[in-house]
Order: sequence, then structure tokens, then C-alpha cells
Amino acid sequence: MTTTSAPAATLPVYTSQEKRTRIFSIVAASSGNLVEGFDFYIYAFCAIYFAPAFFPKSDQTVQLLNTAGVFAAGFLMRPIGGWFFGRLADRQGRKTAMVVSVLMMCLGSLMIACLPTYASIGAWAPALLILARLLQGLSVGGEYGTTATYMSEVAMRGQRGFFSSFQYVTLIGGQLLASLVVLVLQVLLDEAQLKAWGWRIPFLIGAVTAVIALLLRRTLRETLSTATRASKDAGSMATLLGRHRAAFLTVVGFTAGGSLIFYTFTTYMQKYLVNSAGMSIRTSTNIMTLCLFLYMCMQPLFGALSDRIGRRNNMLLFGALGTLATVPLLTSLQGVTSPVVAGLLITAALAIVSFYTSISGIVKAEMFPPEIRALGVGVAYAVGNALFGGSAEYVALYLKSIGHEQSFYWYVTGMILIAFLVSLRLPRQAAYLRHDH
Repeated sequence: MTTTSAPAATLPVYTSQEKRTRIFSIVAASSGNLVEGFDFYIYAFCAIYFAPAFFPKSDQTVQLLNTAGVFAAGFLMRPIGGWFFGRLADRQGRKTAMVVSVLMMCLGSLMIACLPTYASIGAWAPALLILARLLQGLSVGGEYGTTATYMSEVAMRGQRGFFSSFQYVTLIGGQLLASLVVLVLQVLLDEAQLKAWGWRIPFLIGAVTAVIALLLRRTLRETLSTATRASKDAGSMATLLGRHRAAFLTVVGFTAGGSLIFYTFTTYMQKYLVNSAGMSIRTSTNIMTLCLFLYMCMQPLFGALSDRIGRRNNMLLFGALGTLATVPLLTSLQGVTSPVVAGLLITAALAIVSFYTSISGIVKAEMFPPEIRALGVGVAYAVGNALFGGSAEYVALYLKSIGHEQSFYWYVTGMILIAFLVSLRLPRQAAYLRHDH
């Protein structure tokens, strides 16, 4: 298990051409991550508009609860996706897995864009919505592990934290783009039009942009050697849960808290500002658009910080600050009336989350040898993410519906405390990845 970059004295010297090649590879790999992020999170941002089309016989909170349940269902497919694409990436190569995953996400988004409503086909409408989300969940379950693995293998030593942070730059960029698209649609269309048909437009945009990611990813060079792919341990769950069980459980542990707080202050926050703080949909969208932009810009800064102070210290700062600040921040946001104050509070929360998100991919990838790296990262991340991250909205809305919204704040705090305790297990000493290209 390794958590920091190698000492400067032993860092290799890269030629200008090698640097350009590695940087282009990171851009090409992360471009698909942006598309995946956009397609997956546009669902969360548009749920307020299309919820009545699939769940018409409910009040607003119950409609959002139903769409959040479908959102969480997509996360339940992530462990399967993490296993399938992790095995594919470790046995057939990272490039193949990344191309297949972005195509699958495209298909899921296209399905949602074209789905008939409850008024047209009755209960088949929400059933098909769930099917499309399961397909997307399968894709995203594989996307994280393969992209994190690939980026960790092409990033230059001594700057791995900085370059690996672009996985979340593009993931957040996808969320930001989703928010911007919704914002533009809110300006061009009235609420009735958005609820009738306007919500379909972002899903079509996501399907089309996947073609660009596909073209870029086809140019990637493979980082996994033929010999490694042919290893009997390549993509083996038995090897992962046998010799590398401790690393697997560590990743699950800090993914649970990290994913939960990430989704709380990103995808769920728009609904929280509307449903709990009483702000208008447009105001909440404006706030989240700005906050997501600032959050995206933070990632390289916090990633570069990890190259200086070590991944372990980044993770410990995330756990400590998140444990202390989550309840005060969410409590303050519940009663906030000023959009400026709301924006400042959310930005402060996202700064804390950045200690984790900027380096989460590289920390996880550094724990596993190359023959099971994509599988180890993908499955461990997907399990923690599915159980805690994907259920964040559903749990929050359920607790609100029964009058115990404050309990959610303490639930998030408790999971971040677990992430802090698990991070104490990360080693202090720097070391190289077991395998580098």
C-alpha cells in the first residue's frame, strides 16, 4: 500500500515528448469521465422537472423520494460494473474497458431521453426508467476504477496527485455542465415546457457528446503489458479478496464517507436548498453552478498539495474537518435565506471534500498491483459508493419525510469519522507504484 509520491531524488526525467504524451493521455481518458459525469448527474438535476411525468400521483417530496430511489438503484449496479469492467481492464486492457463503458452510458442516456411517460404507458414508464438507470450504473461502476487506474499509471512521478486530480475535475465538470445546461433551459423555457419535454434535451446532449469521448479514447496507448494481462491473477476476485483483502476493506471504508459527503453537497444540495431551505429552483441552480465551478478549480490545488504533504495527511485532514464541520454546515444551510451565504457555506464544505476527491483515485490505485488494480479499485469503490453515496438522497429525503431531517446530518458525520479512522491505516512512507509505464 502506498500513499505518497516518491522522493524527489529518485524521480525519473521525462522528455518534452513524453510529457506531452502523458498529459494528452490524461486529457483523453478524463474526457470520457466528463461525459459519464454529465450523463449520470443530469438525472439528479432534472429530477425536479421529470418526476411528475413518471410518478404523477404524489406530492413533491414523495415524487423526489421516488426519483431518488431510482437514482440509488443505479448505484446498486456499480459493484457489478466495477467487477465486470475491472476484470475486463485487467485482462483485456484499460483502453478497451474505457471505450465500452462510455458507449454503455450513452445508450442509457438515450433511453431516458426517449422514454414515454406514465400517462402514455402507465407503470412501464418508471420500470423502463429504472432499467436505463441500471444500465448507466453498470457503466459508471466500471468507469471510475478503469479511469483511476489508467490515470495513475500515466501520471508523472512526483506529480501524481496533481494529474490524478483531473479525474474529479472532469467528473465535477460533468456536473457543472449538467447544471449549466439546466440553467440555460430555465432561461429559454418556462416551467411548464421543462416539465412537458424540456427535461429530455440534456439527456440527448449527453448521448451525442459521448461520441467525442469515444474518438478521444480510441487514441489512448495501453498501459498494461501483455505479460501482466496474461497472468493467472489478472482480474481475479480470489486474489483480490485473498492476498489484498486489507487494501480492499480500506478503500471501501474511506469511500463510504467520502462518497456520502460528496453526493450530499453536490447532487442532493440543489434539492436541499429547494425542499428544506425554501429557495426557488432557479436560485438553487445558480448557487450550485457557481459552487461546482469553484469546486472543480480546487481539485488540482488540493492534488498538488498531496504531492507535498502526502496522501495520508490529505485524507486525515478531510476526515477531521468533515467530522467537525458537517453538522454545523448543514444546520446553517437549512435556515439560510441569502443565496450568497448559502454559496459560501457550500463552498466551504466542498473545500473540505476536496482533500478527499482530489486524490481519491490515486490513493486507491496505489494500493493494488497492476494485475488486479482496476478490479480492486473498481469493486471496492463501487461497494462503498453504492451503499452510502448512491443512497444519500434517498436517506436524506426519507428522514425529512418522517420529521427527522437532523438525523441525516449526524449520519454523514459518523461515516466521515469512519473514513478518518480508516485513513489512519494508510502508511506514512513514500513509495513507488508497484508497476509504472
